[in-house]
Amino acid sequence: MLACPAPNVHYKYRAILPHVTIFPVVPLTPAQRDLLLNLARAGLLERLASAGGSAPERDGPQDRVSEVAAATAGAHKADDDHTPTSDAELTTPAGCFVSLHEKVTHRLRGCVGRLDPEMPLWRVVRETAGDVLRDPRFTDTPVTVDDLPILELEISVLSPPHLAAGPLDFDPLTDGIYLVHGKRTGFFLPQVARETRWSKQQLLNRLCDEKLGLPCDAWQKPEAKLFTFKVEVIGPEAL
Repeated sequence: MLACPAPNVHYKYRAILPHVTIFPVVPLTPAQRDLLLNLARAGLLERLASAGGSAPERDGPQDRVSEVAAATAGAHKADDDHTPTSDAELTTPAGCFVSLHEKVTHRLRGCVGRLDPEMPLWRVVRETAGDVLRDPRFTDTPVTVDDLPILELEISVLSPPHLAAGPLDFDPLTDGIYLVHGKRTGFFLPQVARETRWSKQQLLNRLCDEKLGLPCDAWQKPEAKLFTFKVEVIGPEAL
């Protein structure tokens, strides 16, 4: 049995590395990328407001909420009958992840997503951005309005997953990995390998241990199936 690697660097805390496009999942223009960022901001702020975020009495973060809300007017009202765009690239079903990090420390404050392409890209980005506030790992330190000035937003647009020929048949710097073992599943975005510099074996070991709750070498078992996917990264951008 392979031993789990020592947690010298944890994927939940980003290293300071440049964030660039990893793979063009869809050919997004700068205007389309800006629209997705605004939709994500609108979804997050709408959810934050409905949750009764701790707005300060003095001028500050609450003004930012109003500013962004004005800049994204109408985005939060979008639904299947009132879409914010007719662009084919943004109405194509896709999976996505939305993450929040602190600007200075790069500490993760929330990261959630949907792997399967079940909704139009514009809609899944908006809804996932709202869900990032409910990341169960941060129930003790939830994001509030006061946190907005120190946070940045990042969107990862995912391609549909494809079955890999074998458990090591992936490029850790460009491929996201999705492991299925019985009824247990787990995955890492390619940013994990880019920021931790883990090898393929280290990624799979940590995936089994941390995400699937299985022995580190479970990925080597015949019943384990590995799927890969590509990612288009948008951001990070200030909220």
